[in-house]
Amino acid sequence: MPNRLFQGIIQQMKETIDHLIGVVDTNNTIIACSELGRIGETVDLESPSSGLHPDCFVRNNCTYKAFGSEERADYYVFVEGNDPQIETYCSVLAVALSNIKFYYDEKYDRRNFIKNIILDNILPGDIYLKARELHFNSDVARTVILVRTVEPNDISVYDVLQNFFPDKTKDFLISINETDIALVKETKRNIEPQHLLQLAGSIVDTLSGEFYTHVVVGIGTTVSGLKDLARSFKEAQTALEVGKVFDTEKAIVSYDNLGIARLIYQLPTTLCETFLREIFKRGPIESLDQETLFTIQRFFENNLNVSETSRKLFVHRNTLVYRLEKIKKITGLDLREFDHAIVFKIALMVKKYLKANPVKY
Repeated sequence: MPNRLFQGIIQQMKETIDHLIGVVDTNNTIIACSELGRIGETVDLESPSSGLHPDCFVRNNCTYKAFGSEERADYYVFVEGNDPQIETYCSVLAVALSNIKFYYDEKYDRRNFIKNIILDNILPGDIYLKARELHFNSDVARTVILVRTVEPNDISVYDVLQNFFPDKTKDFLISINETDIALVKETKRNIEPQHLLQLAGSIVDTLSGEFYTHVVVGIGTTVSGLKDLARSFKEAQTALEVGKVFDTEKAIVSYDNLGIARLIYQLPTTLCETFLREIFKRGPIESLDQETLFTIQRFFENNLNVSETSRKLFVHRNTLVYRLEKIKKITGLDLREFDHAIVFKIALMVKKYLKANPVKY
């Protein structure tokens, strides 16, 4: 934000208010002031005392009021004095400065530009015109990573991530709602998926290990054009929603790794219900007890290997064969046959999908 815009407002208000007025940034440095000689000074804003209003505070005989973006206070406006009239001046100044900041962000701020792209708030034909106006590099590869807070607490995830990705010219953090923060990360065109998973792992580990904050992360595909960022963002959303249905234990879900779960997630529920009725004509999945379902899960995890599965389950091989025969008798599907196993696996996923009834974007 050019300081000259703030300084212009301060100069216009100077004679009307007839008090020392100014603006302080997050580094506690005066960046605009009615006394030009004080620009660049550092002020002490530690442990502010309360003013007459909860959003104002008094420090060193000056009344301060924060203003800025939705996520955090980017600046403080101050007026010398600490009476009710001074607080009114301070509030009026904060509104005026906040409005001019909003106007500037709408027109010139790159982060806001990216936010409008991923939320489909800008016409495709206007994207590259705006990019040229902002001198924005539109040809680099970028990936959208969506961080969702599962259990809100007092920690500002946005602030933590901002420290994690300090280069604001390449990486953009965007607050989507109370729980979701989108990271638009500049990447290499042929970046290995493993690198993105490691990056997401670092985010999860930092927030959980140092700040005791539980988050899940969805990773969209890497795109090379600005207009495709909206697609990458929707993919990251889909990854989280599909993961919530099929991979509840995973903290990181990549759209590229969703596999058949993505296809099932896109099917209409009526088609899924019809599929289950046709597959299980002899007996429904509900007729299988929990022990049998657990056996099936382990059988799939061990690639339909009877010996390995029986070893992992600590049961005799013949016991496992008996259970598989029982499943065949109930459902008509022999899980030792590859085609039958595929059908049964899909059926289990479809059943899980119907039970979850997920929200779609």
